[in-house]
Parts: sequence; structure tokens; C-alpha cells
Amino acid sequence: MIMEHKQSSVGSKIQTKADLIQDLDKLWGSALGEIELQISKPNFITWFKNSQLIDKSDNTAHIALPNTFAKEWIENKYSKIVLGALRNIDDTITKVKFLIKSSKEFRIKTAKQNKAKADIELAPQQSFPEFKIDPETNLNPRYTFETFIVGKSNELSHAAASAVVDEVGSKYNPMFIYGGVGLGKTHLVQAIGNGIKQKHQGRLKVKYVSSEKFTNDVVWAMRNKRMETIKEKYRLIDVLIIDDIQFIIGKARTEEEFFHTFNALYEQNKQIVISSDKPPRFMPELAERLRSRFEGGMIVDIGLPDYELRFAILKSRLEEKGVSLPEDVVSLIASKIQKNFRELEGVLNRILFYKKVKQLEVSSVIAESIINEIIQEPLKNISPNTLIKAVADAFELEVVDLTGSCRKKEVVQPRQIAMFLLRDVLSLSYPNIGDRMGKRDHTTAIYAFEKIAKEINKNQTLNQKILMIKELINKE
Repeated sequence: MIMEHKQSSVGSKIQTKADLIQDLDKLWGSALGEIELQISKPNFITWFKNSQLIDKSDNTAHIALPNTFAKEWIENKYSKIVLGALRNIDDTITKVKFLIKSSKEFRIKTAKQNKAKADIELAPQQSFPEFKIDPETNLNPRYTFETFIVGKSNELSHAAASAVVDEVGSKYNPMFIYGGVGLGKTHLVQAIGNGIKQKHQGRLKVKYVSSEKFTNDVVWAMRNKRMETIKEKYRLIDVLIIDDIQFIIGKARTEEEFFHTFNALYEQNKQIVISSDKPPRFMPELAERLRSRFEGGMIVDIGLPDYELRFAILKSRLEEKGVSLPEDVVSLIASKIQKNFRELEGVLNRILFYKKVKQLEVSSVIAESIINEIIQEPLKNISPNTLIKAVADAFELEVVDLTGSCRKKEVVQPRQIAMFLLRDVLSLSYPNIGDRMGKRDHTTAIYAFEKIAKEINKNQTLNQKILMIKELINKE
């Protein structure tokens, strides 16, 4: 762990600029070593090349990245891994913030770094409840059954989760909750933990952990030849809650260790709660022995929220914030934003920000304009060659890679995305697309378009890739 500078009582020694930079570089270098073990080498080189830890203050690590695309990509796909790697080395870090090297914030941060640290005691920032994580259980006290709003899409999962609290280890064990991104899985599994903690007054030992954190612990134990620490940490508890279990897929040693942890707890009638983005039967890459154990318990899903639930969520958030919006505006947001709660809250926050800045009541016309700006970015008139180059740049490839005959995995999907966008954005004919993408047959273009079109409806990560590439195209 990086030791923070402390002033002695006999003579304070201010840490120099060189010392500060060396500490940050050392911390980030160690974190990169952890990250490299968890993702593929091409992805590591592509996304973490030229990254830099430029500041660590207020329990937040500020990481600078070379461009907007790298920032958004890492935020969406790797932020949990980055935070987990940093926390393994320095557990005072509770948040990660990414910024672009060309931004004003980057210049301010580096300017402060270059001045070294002044011996001034700064006033602490306002404390927000969502950051008051219980260090013993890792549970966020905000995530309770009382704050979980129930609708048709989640009433079964809510009922099953409540039953687990009443009959720990015997009613539904393991409890497996699955659903798409931003639908409330993390809230519900942590509500189980908080419910058990409250009901049993601390007599049962509860531990909530993301699969990335579990993986990080396994990696650390392997590197330091301390595998016994995993047993001490995870097999001597009463309730184990694992979030986003899908991220252990393909990590053989982590799967192996989790399998043994699962067995050890299950045989003692200890409660196991698991969340995932898909049910066990749709996780073919997961080891069969783990999948069969998951299927042996209670499996419930959280579906897409209907209009009534989305409206109720919005009203609840407005009440929490102590602000109001006209009913027709709330209804409009609930009607337009249908995917998940995160997108819903993101739009709500944008509208409230507009209201605060403009000091005006937000009408339904203004709200619709803001929503349309967020959910559909109009693309400029661009040429096919510009579009293809934008896709190549997004994946740090050459245009010839996309139009050539290379069949490497890291090239195939970007090539299919380029074909999809040529059809989706520019409405080119399939023969024209095949011709522009290296004299390929039109059936190849048809296959690529249909494959990507089908996957983006169920694969949030891929959908984010497409949206980010469209943003890059729009900036050309």
C-alpha cells in the first residue's frame, strides 16, 4: 500500500514534486500489473497504453487517458477492474475518476502536481451516504428493501430475496438473480445482505464482493503464494454475496477457487447469493460443475421496467432530491427512456441540471428536446471512407486491417461493425458494402449486419461500442 505523507511533530517536511510523482507512478504501475492479468493482452495494450495516474486525493484516483473514446470505453467496461486493482494496493481509494489529457481538468491537476503539495489543511468535502460502505461487509447502507421500488418486472425476485432474509441458508440456496445492466441487481443483492445484517443483529457474518474483487484476491494470493488467505476470507462467513459472476468466466484459477469456496459454504448450509447478466443455461463458457450448482438453487430474473415502474422510480428520485417537475415531464421521461434505471436517472439528472442552470421551469417541449439530444445523436453527412476510418481509429487499427483478409479475433468484430454502420448510417446496398470492404461477397455484408443488429439488442457492451463510434463519426 502506498503510504501517505505524514508530517512529524518536530519538523514538517513537505513532499517534493518528484516524490509525489514517483508515488503515483509506482501505484499505477502496480495496478497495471494486476489489470494485465485480468484482460486480454490486445485489449490491455489498446486501452491502457498512455494512461497515467495523475492525482490521488479525497479517496479518489484520477486517471488521465489520451482521448474521449479511451475514457468512455474504460469507464464502461473496465472501471470496476481498475478500482479493484487500485484498492488491492491502496485500500483508501474508494472511487476512480477518468479524464482526458487535453481537458482543462487535466491541466489543473498537473499544475497542482507541479507546484508540489502546499502545507495547507484543506476542509473535508461533503460526505455522501452512498460512499459510507461498511468495511466489514462491503455493503452500501443505501441499498435496502425499503428503497427498492417494486413493479411487475421485479416483484418475483424481490419476493424471493425477502424470503432469503427470513430463512438464511435453507429457503433458497443458492439464490441466483439475473438481468440486464442497470435494472437493480446490485441493489437487490445488497438489500439481502443489509436485511440479514439487521435481522440477525450482527450474529451472522455477511460479505458482499464483486467478481472482479474476488478475482483480484485470487490473483494477489497466487502471486504472493498465499492461497490460504482466500480460505480464511471467504470460507469462514455465513452469507456470501457475489455480484456479476459472469466476469469470472474464462479465468480458470478463479473459477476453480470459487467452486471450492461454493462447496465449502454450501455443505455448511451457509447462504450464497449470486447475480449475473444472464441465467446459468446461457453461460456455456462457465465450467459445467459450477453451472449445475447454480441451477440447483432458486433462479429469478429482473426484467425491463414497465412504464408504471419507471414513473415510480422517477417520482422517488425527485422526492429524494427534494425537487419537483411537472407531471407531464415525468411522464414523458418514463415513456421515452425504456432500457434501464441508469439511463432513466441520467436523463433526469440532465433535465434537473438544465432547470438549475437556466432557473426556469422545464416544459415538456424542453424536456423532449433534451431527451432527443441524449438518446439520438444525429450524424453528419459523411462518406463511406470516413466511416470506415473512424471504426479503424476507434479500435486502433489500420483501414487495411478492416478491408484486408486478416481473420484475427480483434479484427473480425470491428470489420462487422463497419459493415453494420455502412448499412445502418449510410443505407448502402449490401453489394456496395461488400465491394468497399475488400471486394467481399454481398452475403458477407448481410451476415455482418444481421449479426450486429441482433447482438446490440442484448449485448449492452456492444451497444456502447456502436454509440461511441457514432459519436466519433459525428466529430469528424
